[in-house]
Amino acid sequence: MKRNHTISRWAGIFLLAALAACQTRPADPNAGEAAVNRALARKALWEEKCRTVAGEKIYRRVEDVEGLLLMKVRPERGDRQLADRMWPGAAFARETSGHEYVTTFLGYEYASNPAGSNDPITPNNRGYINTDRRPGGRPGYRWVEVIDEKDGQRYRYTGRYDEPWKTDSSYSKSYIRFNLDKAPATGPIPRYGVTFEDHVITEDRALGIASSTVKVLDLQTKEVLGELTRYAWSLGPSSGNPSPWLTAYKCPPTSGDLVSVTRQFVDTVLIPTKEK
Repeated sequence: MKRNHTISRWAGIFLLAALAACQTRPADPNAGEAAVNRALARKALWEEKCRTVAGEKIYRRVEDVEGLLLMKVRPERGDRQLADRMWPGAAFARETSGHEYVTTFLGYEYASNPAGSNDPITPNNRGYINTDRRPGGRPGYRWVEVIDEKDGQRYRYTGRYDEPWKTDSSYSKSYIRFNLDKAPATGPIPRYGVTFEDHVITEDRALGIASSTVKVLDLQTKEVLGELTRYAWSLGPSSGNPSPWLTAYKCPPTSGDLVSVTRQFVDTVLIPTKEK
C-alpha cells in the first residue's frame, strides 16, 4: 500500500532554499542557486524511492495473536545519532527505543479525536498508542518476548495494572497505573517474530537519504508475512537544525502515532487477540 507524499514543487523550492541558506553563506552569488539545485536533485531521488520502493506489503494476515518475539529492539539514541548522516536508525528517528519500544506493543490504541464521530480508527486513519486502560481502546498484544543482548536469555514482558490510590492516599482515586513486568520465558519460542533491517548505503547517505525495512515473520514456516520499507531524507545538520533526522521527510506517511510506527504496521499483519 503506497500513498503519494510528494510536496508541491514550489513549496519544496522555497523550503529547500531556506534550508540551504541556513547551512551556507556563499561568497559566490551563484552558489546559493547551485545549493538549491543540488538539494532539489536529492529530493527528486528520494521521491523516486518513495514511488518505487517504499511502502507496505502484506502477504498474509494472522488473526487472534496473543504475543510475539521482538527479534530486535530499537537502541537508545541521542543528539549525536540524530545528527549523524550514517546513523543506522535514521529512517525511524522518531520511534521509541529500549523499554518504551517494547511497551508500544502492549499498549492500547485510541482515536486521535475520540469526541469526533467522523474520526474513528481505520486502516488509513490510525490513532495513538498509550498504556492507559479506558473505554474505547483497542488492545495491543498480551505479551512480547525479547532475547536480551547481554545474557542471551529470552524474557517475556507483560503489562500489569494496579490501583495505587487504594493503599496510598497521595494518588487520586480511580488512578490506574501501568507496570512493565519482565520474567524469564519458559515456554517454546513464539511462532511469530518482528525484526528490522536498517540500510546504511553509502551512496544514499551521502545524499541525505536513509532507509529501513520492518519484517513480520512466521518463524515456524520461515515465511515473511509482511514488510514495511521506509525512506527518510534530510539536508543534514545545521546551526538551525542540529537534529535533522527528527525533521526529515519520510515515506510512506503515517496517519497514526509517529513514535509507534512499527507497532501500528505489525498489528495490521498479526491481529491482536480481542479482549473478552
